[in-house]
Amino acid sequence: MSIGIVSPQLMHFPEPLPLKNGTALADYVLMYETYGTLNADKSNAVLVCHALNASHHVAGVYQDDPDNVGWWDNMVGPGKSLDTDKFFVIGVNNLGSCFGSTGPMHTNPATGKPYGASFPVVTVEDWVNAQARLADRLGIAQFAAVMGGSLGGMQALAWSIMYPDCLRHCVVIASTPKLSAQNIAFNDVARQAILTDPDYHGGDFYAHGVVPKNGLRVARMVGHITYLSDDDMAEKFGRDLRSGEYQFGYGVDFEIESYLRYQGDKFSTYFDANTYLLITKALDYFDPARDFGGDLSKALAGTKAQFLLASFTTDWRFSPERSRELVQALVSNKRRVSYAEIDAPHGHDAFLLDDARYMTLLREYYQRVWAEIAMEESA
Repeated sequence: MSIGIVSPQLMHFPEPLPLKNGTALADYVLMYETYGTLNADKSNAVLVCHALNASHHVAGVYQDDPDNVGWWDNMVGPGKSLDTDKFFVIGVNNLGSCFGSTGPMHTNPATGKPYGASFPVVTVEDWVNAQARLADRLGIAQFAAVMGGSLGGMQALAWSIMYPDCLRHCVVIASTPKLSAQNIAFNDVARQAILTDPDYHGGDFYAHGVVPKNGLRVARMVGHITYLSDDDMAEKFGRDLRSGEYQFGYGVDFEIESYLRYQGDKFSTYFDANTYLLITKALDYFDPARDFGGDLSKALAGTKAQFLLASFTTDWRFSPERSRELVQALVSNKRRVSYAEIDAPHGHDAFLLDDARYMTLLREYYQRVWAEIAMEESA
């Protein structure tokens, strides 16, 4: 059952947020949504961190836009794996996004014009610091869990390192402690598609009344290829031809070409080009072991949470090897870790889909989290 109609909320922060790049962002807003009811001692809160092109809209629908279903609606809701009859779930839109929180499309108070490319490059750690401020405003001193998939999993991991006393469980799905060189390369190709689009105008395309659609289309097409497995693409599209015959031109011959162009076209209508640049850079920069000479075990030494990690066998973007690397580093620090490697055919996108084993894994884990909360309440 869906949680039904939900409403986004805005929270204003006039105090500057120090950023990892040495600057600060002043006078910003965060868009967020909540689901379920916060209990009396505020011990049942779960923070859900979003991935690249997602947002605060984790579950439910909007009154005026019933087709806009939350991106993890299959995971979060009454009776679902993350049960909103038990937990108070929070989704926060990251700074730099184009879905409500302060980002490049917003007016820079210093100039009276949109930030555009002058919006500061933010990091996963900056997002976590902003989320921590929102939690403080909501009076939540400790989350029952912080959870995320992909880039959201990086944020959950960063929470466990940066605020070890502020979460009891850390749920990291289809993620990695750092991007591989291949991943960084894919991100840069996508960024170059945007940066070299004539309509980009150095990031100030808003003033020109245009959108660098061609760059966004190609960026999305490149990214989308990496989210799917070869087997999944073969099963869905194979070498099927749209017309049944070769057209001997450079238009759309194959069904996979049609699909990718459709995804690119759709993406270019709603996503901001500067936001895409920012978020892919945040992905590239995440590497908590960097400050510890590359030693991931040392980077995780201060963590206190219990961990659930899950990966998918056909996810070549954030492969199971990266999750096992995290597991080994946590075990070396004697942390309590549960790990599942799920044999699913859908590649990286599997973390968004309805694999029964995956949903059961999360359901049973959160039942355990809830049992801990209930036990403490009855003590």
